[in-house]
Parts: sequence; C-alpha cells; structure tokens
Amino acid sequence: MKQKTHRAAAKRFRITRTGKILHRKATGNHMLTKKRSNRRRRVEGMASVTAERTNIRRLLGK
Repeated sequence: MKQKTHRAAAKRFRITRTGKILHRKATGNHMLTKKRSNRRRRVEGMASVTAERTNIRRLLGK
C-alpha cells in the first residue's frame, strides 16, 4: 500500500531541489503594527530546518 503524505506537514514544510527542508518563520502573521520594520523584515520568508529532518522527510513521503 502506498504511503500517504501527512497533509499538516505538507502545509508547513517544503523540500528544495537540493534536499533542504524549509519552513516559514514565526510571528509574521498578526499584530504587525507594533513590531518594528526591521523585525518584520527579519521574520518574513523561509528558513531551513536543522532538527527533526528525518521525521519531516518521512511525514512528507520522501
């Protein structure tokens, strides 16, 4: 039987062509008016995952 992709993990993580796992940085969604602009720029975008890489890869079916 084929292994299914864990949909919650698929919405949170992304695997690049080189094999790195990326996730969105925290605190970039709400209450942005009180955060300084350089702090907002720092939390936008993606960051690479350092721990739990094997578990995330297994959840994504890779």
